[in-house]
Amino acid sequence: MNYRHAFHAGNFADVVKHAVLALTVQALCAKPAPFALLDTHAGIGRYDFWTDAPNRTDEYKTGIGKLWDIATQPALLEPYLSVVRAMNAGPHLRHYPGSPWLMRQLMRLQDRLVLAEKHPEDAAALKTLFHGDRQVAVHHADGWQSLKAFLPPKEKRGLALIDPAFEEGGEYERLCQALISAHKRWPQGVLLGWHPIKDEAGVLEIYERLRQSEIPGILAARHLVRAPLDAKLLNGSGLVIINPPYRLDEQLARLLPWLGDRLALGDGASGRLDWLSKDV
Repeated sequence: MNYRHAFHAGNFADVVKHAVLALTVQALCAKPAPFALLDTHAGIGRYDFWTDAPNRTDEYKTGIGKLWDIATQPALLEPYLSVVRAMNAGPHLRHYPGSPWLMRQLMRLQDRLVLAEKHPEDAAALKTLFHGDRQVAVHHADGWQSLKAFLPPKEKRGLALIDPAFEEGGEYERLCQALISAHKRWPQGVLLGWHPIKDEAGVLEIYERLRQSEIPGILAARHLVRAPLDAKLLNGSGLVIINPPYRLDEQLARLLPWLGDRLALGDGASGRLDWLSKDV
C-alpha cells in the first residue's frame, strides 16, 4: 500500500512500457471487432510533473525528458508520443499519461476499459478522472484479484496489463503465476506483464518458469539503462508478452536498441528481445 506511481511517472521504465503498450493497442484497433482492456495496477491515470511527488524524484528527466526535445524520433514511438504531446499544449513538458489515460486515448468508441487500483486515494483520483465516461469502469480493488474478476471479458478480444509495484518478496513468481492463470482463463487475450530488472537472477527465473508452462507465443522484451551489476539499483525493466500482436516482435526489434541508446545511464545499456516460446 506504500507504492505511489506518481513518484516514478515518466521514468525510463514507463517510456518502454508505454511505447510497447501503445503499439499493442494500435494493433488491436486494426480489426473492427470491439475489445476490452484491463489495467490491474492502474495508479491515478495521469500525472503532473510540476506537483510535489514527481518533483521529489525527477525520475521523468531520465525517461520521457530525454525524448521530449529531440527533433527526430522513430515512427514506432508515434502512437505513444502523440498522446504525451496532446497533454502538453506548449513547449514545456508538464503532463504525462499513465497507462489508463494512454489506453483511453487510443481505444475506439466500441471498446471498453476496466481499471483496478488498490490504494484508496489513488482509486478515488482515478474515479474522478473518468467520472461520467461510460467506456471506463474504475474499481477500488486488488489488482491480482481483478484478473479473476474481469477475465475473460465478454468481448473475447483485448489485453490485460499487469504492472505490480514489486515491493514484496516473491513478486516475480507471483507475476509468473498470474500470467499463467490469466492465460488459462483467457487463452486468446494479449497479456502484458511488467517487471523491474535489478539483477538477472529474478528475470531468468521467471523466463524459465514461463518456458516450462508450455504456453505458445511468449515474447520477452528487456531494456537496460546500464549493466545490472548493482542489485540495489533499478537497472532496467522488461515486459513479458503472451499472444503478442502480429509483427510486434519486428517492431520491437527495431525500437528497443534505439531506446537502449537514447535512455542509457551507464555502460551496458541495451535493448533485447527473446521468444520464450513460439506460437505453433
